[in-house]
Amino acid sequence: MNPELRYAGGLLLPQGHDSLVHGVPRAVSGSVHALALGGGYSVGPSEGRIVYFGRNRPEVHICIGEDDRQVSRRHGELRHWDGRWWLRNTGRRPIRLPRSQWLFADEEAIPLSEGYTPLHVPGSREREHLLEVFVTGSDGNKPASKHTEQTDMPRRYALSDEEQLVLVVLGQRYLLHDPGARPLTWQQAADQLTELRPEVAWTAKKVEHRVKTVRERLSQNGVPGLTREEVGEPVGNALNDNLLRELLRSTTLVPKDLSLLD
Repeated sequence: MNPELRYAGGLLLPQGHDSLVHGVPRAVSGSVHALALGGGYSVGPSEGRIVYFGRNRPEVHICIGEDDRQVSRRHGELRHWDGRWWLRNTGRRPIRLPRSQWLFADEEAIPLSEGYTPLHVPGSREREHLLEVFVTGSDGNKPASKHTEQTDMPRRYALSDEEQLVLVVLGQRYLLHDPGARPLTWQQAADQLTELRPEVAWTAKKVEHRVKTVRERLSQNGVPGLTREEVGEPVGNALNDNLLRELLRSTTLVPKDLSLLD
């Protein structure tokens, strides 16, 4: 790293440093810690401060994908602004965040939450390069252990009986643990719904409308990846795939719901 990139109080994390998934030692409130395979960097907050990561070791704070030309020389940055750390993509390939959220170079920076966030940069030959990020909380400590506290219930989303049935039909391959699961087509779903509920005049358009209503409702509640603007063109199955994965992740839909298809 070039000396001019170093900040007062900044700390280089050596290669082989323990994963950040278990937290970090006590640090200044709002500090950011970032770690890749070859080492990392830790520094306290300061308005406008930028921590760079990418392939060109001399010009970044954290070197990632050093031997992979699919990773940009400066692939992204962590910028402190308005009291928070923000992630921005400055590279040629997108950055994958938790819950399969993708950040592209032409998109606005997104804020990072306190605690641990794994970031993945896709590389050549199916490689993925991990950048671990940890933002310390307001007290400067890693999250306290909660061994004996009650388990938080998943955030389940309210669905009507009809919406649940439509989504179970649409996403049955996900509930069957198909590793290459994809949603049924609108027409396939309408045909199966007609067999299950012949008293309803099911059409592909009606199925699409029911699913769109649920997507819009969850999107308004803050679930990412459910609008065309977020996903970009061509959309393909992305919107329904994101919706179904969120419904499974939240346990709104579970495998036993397949009994609705009997």
